Order: sequence, then C-alpha cells, then structure tokens
Amino acid sequence: MDILHSGELYLPNGDDIMEEQFRCLERLYDYNQTRPLEQEKRQKLLKEMFAEIGKGCYIEPPFRANWGGKHCHFGKNIYANFNLTLVDDTHIYVGDNTKFGPNVTVATAGHPILPKLRQQAYQYNFPVHIGKNCWIGAGAVIVPGVTIGDNTVIGAGSVVTKDIPANVVAVGNPCRVMREINDRDKEYYFKDRKISDEIKETLK
Repeated sequence: MDILHSGELYLPNGDDIMEEQFRCLERLYDYNQTRPLEQEKRQKLLKEMFAEIGKGCYIEPPFRANWGGKHCHFGKNIYANFNLTLVDDTHIYVGDNTKFGPNVTVATAGHPILPKLRQQAYQYNFPVHIGKNCWIGAGAVIVPGVTIGDNTVIGAGSVVTKDIPANVVAVGNPCRVMREINDRDKEYYFKDRKISDEIKETLK
C-alpha cells in the first residue's frame, strides 16, 4: 500500500486496495450505528479504526472517512461535530485540543486535471497537517497537501488551498489570513461581548 502515500499517480480500484478499504469501512459502519449512550463502545472502535488517537477525543456520528480513519493521527482532546468527512487515502495529522465544526471536509486525495487520466480513474494523495488548538469552522474544506499552524482559526465555509500559519484568523474562498490573534482577543470572545473576570482568572 506504499503507493497511497507516495504522492504518485495510482489506480485506487485494485483488488488488494479495495479489500483492505472495505474492511476499514465495516468498522466505520459499526461506529455510525452506535447509540448516544454507547460511549465506551465508540471509544473502543475509534482506537481500532485510527492509526493514532489520544485520550478525550469525541467524534459525533455520522462520521465519514474513505479508509475509516486508518490513516488518521489524532492527538488528545479533539472534538468533531457531526458530518466530519476525512478523505484519508493518505495521512491526516491533527494536534491536541483542535475542534471541528459541523460538515467539515479534510481531503488528502486528488485527481489529475488531464481528462484522459481522470477517465482512467487515476488518483494521487498528499497528507494534511492541522496543528494544536485549532478551530476549523463549520463547512470548511481543506484540500490535499495543506498545513495549518497551531492555534489558528479557520472561518466557517472557508476553502483552504494553501498553507496557513500559526496564531491567525483565516477566512474565505480561497482561504486567506485576515489577521493575527491579538490582545483584543484576550478581552472579547465575540464581537463586543467581554470575557468575564472569572473566566480570565482560569487562563492565568
């Protein structure tokens, strides 16, 4: 299966690839059929499904992944709201304490522009890296090969086509840096709504 992680063009419908992929998707199916109170069962399945997953991670079903999380490396305390889609044909790395809003897509797989190659179903994959303590807003799309730095906020509906540095707010299609995270963010959490003194004390 090294071809999946090489960045080279390959045909994803080979018997050996499909057989392994279907085995992964069986466990993903089981995960999505769990009931809300079956938290222990969900945690057990995630450990079986993912390449790596830390403590305190929560993924709200339905959860979609091409390989059922087989090529996903999650740190600890990661939260994903419903309809997270991970096109994990190669590796996806997510740092501790990162949060995903609803309907986020992280894609590692792409298809060539040349129509004749697409007609033959050729594909290529490049890994995605998302740093620690990021917030990926609802409906965001992250494309193959992108790196997002620590603490960065990606605005809802953004399409991230290039690397985004750490400690910024980035929005739009294509996603661009709007500003750095700054001192005002230590005082206000949303527009003109102030962070209370009690909560500030917990940050010291």
